[in-house]
Amino acid sequence: MMDIEEIFQYLPHRYPFLLIDRVTEFEKQKRLVGYKNITFNEPQFTGHFPNHPVMPGVMIIEALAQATGILAFKSLEEKPKDNMMYYLVGVDKCRFKQPAIPGDKLELSVEVVGKPRRGVWRFKGVASVDGKAIASADLMCAEKEV
Repeated sequence: MMDIEEIFQYLPHRYPFLLIDRVTEFEKQKRLVGYKNITFNEPQFTGHFPNHPVMPGVMIIEALAQATGILAFKSLEEKPKDNMMYYLVGVDKCRFKQPAIPGDKLELSVEVVGKPRRGVWRFKGVASVDGKAIASADLMCAEKEV
């Protein structure tokens, strides 16, 4: 549904911090599914952990947050303005069930919870590998002027 070139239009992130490679499903104001291919040559694996590479949990949450940014902007049918940023403003009920490692395809599924209030969106996010949920969190994000 969305390749990397289109993702670039909705997120300001670039290598090494763009954490979504493709969007495969989108329902306006409802949900988005995408994925990130985890590869051994990513910079975080030189130190986390050198003999047993594991994707940091905070980066999995960031990947989910990036998916929410795309969902919000596509739902509003607009692209981010130069003077605005979309921030992660809250994480609740965060759980990690197993690590993500190089070679995994990290599926990112986010859904809108309720209606945006005062510019704050609420989402439920789940990260999965091979159809098994490995992490989940309730996320809050907001667009703010910079």
